[in-house]
Amino acid sequence: MATITIRNVDTEMERRLQARATGHGRSVEAEASEILREALRERESITATTNLYAAVRAVVDPLGGIELDIPRRHSIRETPRFE
Repeated sequence: MATITIRNVDTEMERRLQARATGHGRSVEAEASEILREALRERESITATTNLYAAVRAVVDPLGGIELDIPRRHSIRETPRFE
């Protein structure tokens, strides 16, 4: 597993990270890892939803596709005659 170092973390950010970690019952390292995991998961989700076709296909493909009954469109009014 890789180790990373984050430099120039201000005191307030460090305090907030420690408080958040304590609230979740984790170490500061585990909390920072979870924050990174969540951020990357959100980014992947945003990327997937920007392509509507891919998002719909991801849902429909496991179902074996779907058939849509699209009714025939009818004119609302009679087409005008120009004589």
